[in-house]
Amino acid sequence: MGVALFLAGCTPKVVPEINMNTQHTTEEPIKDNKFIIYQIMVRLFGNQNTTNKHYGSRDENGVGKFNDITDKALSEIKALGASHIWYTGVIEHATMTDNSAYGIKPDDPDIVKGIAGSPYAIKDYYDVDPDLAVNVPNRMTEFEALVRRTHQHQLKVIIDFVPNHVARTYNSDGKPAGVLDFGVNDDKTKAFSPQNDFYYIPNQPFVVPAGTNAGGDAFKSALKDGRFDENPAKATGNDVFSATPSLNDWSETIKLNYGVDYQDNRRTYFDPIPPVWEKMRDILIFWAKKDVDGFRCDMAEMVPVEFWNWVIPAVKKVNPAIIFIAEAYNPQEYSKYFTTGQFDFLYDKVGLYDGLKRLIRDESNGHVKDITYVWSQESRGFSSQMVRFLENHDEERIASAGFAGNPWLAKPAMVISATLSSGPIMIYFGQEVGEPGRGNEGFGGEDNRTTIFDYWGVPEHQKWMNDGQFDGGKLSEDQKKLREFYRKLLTTSAQKEAIRRGKFYELNNLSGFSHKQYGYLRFTDEQRVLAVANFDRNEALKTYIHLPAEVLKILKISGEKGVTFKNLLTDASFFIPDIQAGIPVNVLPADALLLEF
Repeated sequence: MGVALFLAGCTPKVVPEINMNTQHTTEEPIKDNKFIIYQIMVRLFGNQNTTNKHYGSRDENGVGKFNDITDKALSEIKALGASHIWYTGVIEHATMTDNSAYGIKPDDPDIVKGIAGSPYAIKDYYDVDPDLAVNVPNRMTEFEALVRRTHQHQLKVIIDFVPNHVARTYNSDGKPAGVLDFGVNDDKTKAFSPQNDFYYIPNQPFVVPAGTNAGGDAFKSALKDGRFDENPAKATGNDVFSATPSLNDWSETIKLNYGVDYQDNRRTYFDPIPPVWEKMRDILIFWAKKDVDGFRCDMAEMVPVEFWNWVIPAVKKVNPAIIFIAEAYNPQEYSKYFTTGQFDFLYDKVGLYDGLKRLIRDESNGHVKDITYVWSQESRGFSSQMVRFLENHDEERIASAGFAGNPWLAKPAMVISATLSSGPIMIYFGQEVGEPGRGNEGFGGEDNRTTIFDYWGVPEHQKWMNDGQFDGGKLSEDQKKLREFYRKLLTTSAQKEAIRRGKFYELNNLSGFSHKQYGYLRFTDEQRVLAVANFDRNEALKTYIHLPAEVLKILKISGEKGVTFKNLLTDASFFIPDIQAGIPVNVLPADALLLEF
C-alpha cells in the first residue's frame, strides 16, 4: 500500500489540528541498541523440499542444513538490514528420527512431540542437532563454520539457551571429559533436595499422557506404545509436580532444580551454590568459547533471578561483549531482570506486541493508548532494552487467517515496532514475504504458525530461496514490494541517528487522531523523524500537524523557515515554505508515514 502526500498549497478540507501542549516526551538516557535481529529456524530455512506430507519423515519432507545458510543467503539477510541472526534449534534435542548409526541414543517416541521434535526439549547441551549437518560426525565443525561465515558478513550470532528444562531422554554424548549428565548423583527418594538436579514424585512411575504425540492412529502402534519407563516420575518442565501430566503440558520435558522448593512456598536454597547452577555456567561458557555473540534465554522467568545475577557476569568474563536476551512475559518483573538479573534485553510481548496485534486485527478493544502505556509506563527507563517484534516461532504469522490474513495490514505496526525506541527489532524468516503459516504439518497442526515440531517446507519463503539461490525469482510482484518495504524500514531504522539514539516525543491528541492513529517524533540535534501510523482499515488520515513554538525551538527549527520533508519509506519529498502553517499528512488506510525533516 502506498502513502499519499498532499501539499499545503492544495485546496484544504476541514481537517483537525494536532497540538502538542499536553503531550509527553521521554527523559530516559539515550542508548544506541538498534540491533536488527533476523530469526531463522535452521531446520526449515534451507529446506527446498516441497512435499509437505502430514507427519512426513525427514526423508519425505526434507530438512535444512547449516550449509544451506550460504554466503548468498547471508549477504541477502545483511542487505535486508540485519545485524544479528538468531539461529533457532541449533542445540541437539529429542527427535523420533533414528540417528543411532552415528552413536546417538534414540529417543522414545512416547515423549517426543512431532516427528522432528521440539528444539526446546534439549537432549544434549554440548552438541548440535544432527539433522542440521551434511556429514553427521562432522556436525559441530559445520556449525562452527556457519559461525565464521556469519561473522564474515558482519553479522552476529545468537543461539538459544534453554535453562528451565531438558528432554526426558537427556543423554549427552558430546560433553567434555569429567562432566556428569544431569541427575546422575540425584537422591531419587526425595521429592526435593538442593543437591538434586531434578524434582521427583517418589514411588510413582511416570504415566505417558493420553493422546498421541505423532500422527494419530497411523503412528500409534509403530511409534507410541505407552511403555516409556521413568520411575520415579520427574516433575514436568512447566512446573507440573505430578506423575500424570497432560499432553498439553510440557510433558516431553523435565524441570531442572535451581534450589527452589516449589512445594514449600518456593523456599530457596542458594548457599551452597546448587549443582545445576555450575553445570549451566559451564554450558554457557562452552558456547561462548565457540564465538557466539549472544543467547536468547528461553522462559527466563521460570529460573530464579539470583541465578542470572550469578551466571551472566561469569560468562561475560569470557566475552564481555556477549549479550543475554530474556524471554519474559511479566511486566511487573521487567525491572528486576535488568537490575538484579543483569540481562541486556527482554522480550516485549505482552506490552507492545499484544497491543499492536489488537490494532492490526481491528479488534474492538484495539486502542493506541496501549502504545502510550508501553513507552510511558511499562518500559519507561529501559525502552531501548526491549526487543520488539510482530512474529517469532511462538506467534501466529501475520499473513495467517487467524491473525491478519493480509501481511500489509501490519505495515503501521511494523513502522512503530522498528522506530518507537532505540531498542532492537526482530523479524522471523518468511515474515518479509508474507508467509502465512498454512498447513497441518503434524504435531504443529493448523495453528497459523510455522511448525517447530515437524519436518516441513515453508512455501512462501521457498519462493524467495528459489532453489537455494536466494534471489526471490519466484516471488510475486506484491511479495517483492513487501520485502522491499521491510528492507527500507529496517535499513532506515539501523542507519538514521534520530531512530538509533534520538529522543521521543508523542504527538497524539484525541482532538486530532482517532483511537486507531498514532504519531510521534524521534530527534537528535541534527536530525528529526516524524512517524504517523494509521490502523484504520477504511479511512485515510488527512490532517495538518502544528508544532508549537516551544517544540520548534527544541527541534532547532525557525518557525518561518521553509522545511523539506522526505518520506523515508518511498523517497518522495515535499517542501513547506512556513512550517507554522502545519505539516500536511495523508496516511492511507492501514499505512504509515516516516518523514525526515
